[in-house]
Amino acid sequence: MAAGGDAIARDADGRVVFVTGALPGERVRARVTASKKDFAKAVVVDVLSPSPDRVAPPCPALAAGCGGCGWQHVAVDAQRRLKRSIVVDALRRLGRVDADRAESVVDVDGVALAAAGYRTTVRLAVDPATGRVAYRQHGSHALVTPDDCLVLHPLLEARLGERFAGASEVTLRCGARTGEVLVHPTPGRPSQPWFHEEAAGRRWRISAESFFQVRPDGADALADLVVDAAGSNVDTAVDLYAGVGLFAGVLSERLGARVVAVEGSAAAVDDAEVNLADIEGELVEADVTRWRPDPGSEWTDVDVVVADPSRHGLGSRGADAVAACSPDTVVLVSCDPAALGRDVRLLDERGYLLERATTVDLFPHTTHVEVVSRFVRQPRPNSA
Repeated sequence: MAAGGDAIARDADGRVVFVTGALPGERVRARVTASKKDFAKAVVVDVLSPSPDRVAPPCPALAAGCGGCGWQHVAVDAQRRLKRSIVVDALRRLGRVDADRAESVVDVDGVALAAAGYRTTVRLAVDPATGRVAYRQHGSHALVTPDDCLVLHPLLEARLGERFAGASEVTLRCGARTGEVLVHPTPGRPSQPWFHEEAAGRRWRISAESFFQVRPDGADALADLVVDAAGSNVDTAVDLYAGVGLFAGVLSERLGARVVAVEGSAAAVDDAEVNLADIEGELVEADVTRWRPDPGSEWTDVDVVVADPSRHGLGSRGADAVAACSPDTVVLVSCDPAALGRDVRLLDERGYLLERATTVDLFPHTTHVEVVSRFVRQPRPNSA
């Protein structure tokens, strides 16, 4: 299985063919949709010999063409197994990690979360003819108006029948554990400036423009893994791409660490000022790729750096920001296997070795997977 969710086949000439809707080990009839010199793309027309991992998609919206959950034909346990294999492959191909070691460092079990009714943030199109919210069909601008949704939290699913005349899209967000719902039509103002969620043992204010994990039990799981990977002896920590302060808050509360939280979004920084008012440390509004700790400050030689970048990963400049803090340990939260693979190589070049990685299935029925990885600083070679 390839990153992105297509199965990999080969044609008679040995060229790779990415087959949408197929599973490893199956024999299918597929229609080629794109043909390049080095690869082709195809879509399943008929399954001739199905995999034991194939199931009937549980959501009726998929049969109507909804493109939201592309892995509903895969059994949930198999989804988690295949996602792990994608992560291992990314470490091997992009991270240049030895194949056996790549297999050994990725947790076999990972973290499994509920596969239905979990999503607390969703952005939907609005059907101009009816004003109702709608999903888009896969690879198309055509709209599918759902009556229910497999993955939406019930607080949001209850809003699917509402009408938003004049809006082109609507973002719905809720606090699953607080009952608060935020509605943000575009164009237009949100129904309220922020909502609250309870996760990782704390209460968080989250503005309409601020990022937060898509499910509170996912935030719980990530926080637990980050604290565990950070270790028990942490006096100083840096939280890069800190958002509204999730990891800075738990590092301070659970480990007693002094934390500097660095975040580029002004809205998230405003939230973090409220959420982190009780912790010891600093909050900095800055582009992480441009930020560096002041020379001689306590943030130039810290115990741990936690980084939770966007889907693009750290990149070279983000990795430079991590290394500038000279931490003993780095904890990286990745939401894209390919970005993780590239970041593993970048951190290795800066003296940090991948020690272990744990997958977290935050988005069942999709190809997305979160990974929490621990890196340790390697001793520098003797210059003599």
